[in-house]
Amino acid sequence: MNVCHVITRLIVGGAQENTLLTCAGLHARGHRVTLITGPDAGSEGSLLEEARGGSFDLRVVGSLHRAIRPTCDHRARHELTAMLAEIRPDVVHTHSSKAGILGRLAARDAGAGIIVHTIHGMSFNRTQPWPLRMLYRRLERYCARFTDRLITVADAMTIQAVAAGVAPPEKFVRIYSGMQTDWYNREHYDRRAVRQAWGVTGDEVVIGAVARLFMNKGYEQLIPAMAEAARRAGELRFVWVGEGGQRAEYERRLEMLGIRPRVHLTGLVEPREVPRMLAGMDIVVHASQWEGLPRVAVQGLLMERPVISFDIDGAPEVVLPERTGILVPLNDIGRLADAMVTLSRDEGRRARLGRAGRELCLQRFDHNAMVEAVERVYEELVARNGAATAWTDPQSCRKHRHH
Repeated sequence: MNVCHVITRLIVGGAQENTLLTCAGLHARGHRVTLITGPDAGSEGSLLEEARGGSFDLRVVGSLHRAIRPTCDHRARHELTAMLAEIRPDVVHTHSSKAGILGRLAARDAGAGIIVHTIHGMSFNRTQPWPLRMLYRRLERYCARFTDRLITVADAMTIQAVAAGVAPPEKFVRIYSGMQTDWYNREHYDRRAVRQAWGVTGDEVVIGAVARLFMNKGYEQLIPAMAEAARRAGELRFVWVGEGGQRAEYERRLEMLGIRPRVHLTGLVEPREVPRMLAGMDIVVHASQWEGLPRVAVQGLLMERPVISFDIDGAPEVVLPERTGILVPLNDIGRLADAMVTLSRDEGRRARLGRAGRELCLQRFDHNAMVEAVERVYEELVARNGAATAWTDPQSCRKHRHH
C-alpha cells in the first residue's frame, strides 16, 4: 500500500515516537510510506533528524504549526491538499490535534480513498479553557464524519470520545502505543554507575519522573508532594529526566521548599538514554494532568520499576493497583506523598510490582505488534472501501463519505 502519515511536529514525545515506529515498521513490511510534518521544535528535543535518517519519505510543511494561526493554518491546509494529491496515498493516517484536523480536511479535499486518525490524547481535555475545548470537540465531531477509522491508544480514549459524541463505538479500534521493548531490560545497564553519577548512595531510594518541564505535566502537584515525602522519609532522593520552559520556575519552588539538594535534574536526554535513566531509579512517579496512556509508565514497568500515577485517562490500563503500581486520585497531593513514602519503605513490594509490570508490558506494548495491528486496520478498510478509485473523483468521494 501507499500510506501517508501526517503529524504536527516531531518533538521528543510519545505520539511522535509512536508515529516514527509505525512508519518504519510499515516500510519494513513492504509498504510505500511518506511522513508529513511541520517544522516546529522546542526544548523537549527533536526527532526530525532521526526521521530524516529513516527509510521512508519525509516532507516538512513550513506552514504547519502547533499553535493556532489562522493565516498559516489556511495555507497549511492547501499545501497539504496539494501534497496529498501528488502522493495519492491509498491511506492517509493523521496524528495529534492540529494535524488531525488539517490533515483530514486536506485528505478529504484531495479525494483520498481512506482516512484514519489516531487519538494519542484527547484534543479537548480538562486542562483547556472551555471555549477552546468546545471548538476542538466540534472539529473532532465534524472530521470524524469522513474518517474511516479512529484508532485510540487506550480504551479510556474510546470511552471519552464516544461520550463526547465524536463518533459511534464501532468506528473506533484500540491499538496500544508500541515501543522498542528490547531497549528496556534492566540487566543491560549499570545501575550503580547511573546512581553514582547522580550522587546517590546505595541505601537511598530514588523516585524518578520522566516528563517535559511544562505545565500540565504535574510538577505543580508533584513538587509539594515530594517535599512532604522527603520530610517523612530521609532516605528519599528524586531525579527528573526532561527539559522545558518551566525549569527555572520549578527549581525556584524546590529551593523555597528546601529540597533542591535532594533533586537531580538530568536535562534533556536522547530517547535511547531513557532506559538507562530508569535503571537508576527505584520508583517512577507520573503526575500528568492529561494523558492518552502514559508512555513513561510503560517504560518504567518494562524496567521493572513500579509506577505511582494519578488515576486519569489511560493510566489504569497499565498501572494496576497492587499488581503493577499505585493509583492516586487526581491532584490529591497528600495521597501522592503517602504512596511515595509507603512504596519507598517496602523493597519486596517494589520488586513484586515491577516484575508483574514487565510481564504485562512485554505482551501489550511491543512496537511490532502495534505495526501489525495498524496494518490490519488498513487492509480491512482497503478490502471494504477500495482506495485508488476514489482519487479519480474527489467530489463523489466526499458525497459517499457524508452518505
